[in-house]
Amino acid sequence: MVSHAHQGTTSSALTRLSVNVARLLGIPPHGYAHLLGLAPEHLNDDLCRTPAATSIRIAELTTVHAPWTEMSVLLAQQSSIGSLGVWDYLITSAPTPLEGIRDASAYFATVADIGTDNLRITEDGEHVTISHVNEADLTYEAACAIRAYALGLYQRRLSEAARQRLIPLRVSLAAKAPRRHHALTELYGTRGIEFEAPASSITFLASDLNTPTPHAQPGLSTVLRRHADQTLATAIPLHNWLDLFRTALASAHDETTPTLSAVAGRMTVSPRTLQRRLDEHGTTWSHEVETVRRDHVTRLLHGTDLSVESVATRSGYADARALRRAVQRWYGTTPATLRRTGRPDSGATGLPNIG
Repeated sequence: MVSHAHQGTTSSALTRLSVNVARLLGIPPHGYAHLLGLAPEHLNDDLCRTPAATSIRIAELTTVHAPWTEMSVLLAQQSSIGSLGVWDYLITSAPTPLEGIRDASAYFATVADIGTDNLRITEDGEHVTISHVNEADLTYEAACAIRAYALGLYQRRLSEAARQRLIPLRVSLAAKAPRRHHALTELYGTRGIEFEAPASSITFLASDLNTPTPHAQPGLSTVLRRHADQTLATAIPLHNWLDLFRTALASAHDETTPTLSAVAGRMTVSPRTLQRRLDEHGTTWSHEVETVRRDHVTRLLHGTDLSVESVATRSGYADARALRRAVQRWYGTTPATLRRTGRPDSGATGLPNIG
């Protein structure tokens, strides 16, 4: 299920690819390492989604240092199977490559910002055309690189599904022809590349994409779609500083009872600076801790058979009585009722809004 909260973000896996290519091309890290979402604890966490603006900045820096054709080819070369998580296997594990790319289109949000990027499939008799639509606010060169890479990625995954290299009938790129494009010829395996097209697309014979996938297993696609749904449901979109703070606070809460100084240390700021930033964002330390505790308690009551005493201990409360008072304050009910009904009583308002 795609939430509006996911828009404006991309998967950390896709961002890691961009960072890796920037490093391979020798781009100085000081130009991008400070960007939101690139701290190791976020970049290496598959639950985190990086701001699309971060990925855009890396792409623009990369094409300043290297031709867009080189960037697109390097991205495709670095995109080994599994590098983009469950999205890769939706394509390679489906009964046919065509069914796989349909699933990839339906779950494109697991990797990309579908507010600006889309994967579209057009079936026309003997031909299947896969288009990549990019409407992000990018420099021309960066946009060309991303479109060319996307088509190469689709071809690579479809070929991996078929267990043989699938050569497209034609490739159309919404880009002016570069002076040299032999790298693109090698990427796609064809000289049939049309430049200055209205949209970027790659076309295959329908018979190539309708051939049964050699290693498909019955029911696996259903399992992978459920996993993709879970990936989106549990994702942590990072849009701004407050998102980063809440990620750090949740991480600290999973390990111990969080303290302001400990979370400030995780974010490499002083406790005083942390309190000031919270105030600037219209919230407070106590409110944020209470929200994390509420969510944690609710998950434990709904998802485990732990006693109320155990839930209290795991949530940082002195005893079960303190936990019951908190649940009453949040939801106007008891822990037992909340567990039994799976939801708060009607009319409960939860925590008050701050700001």
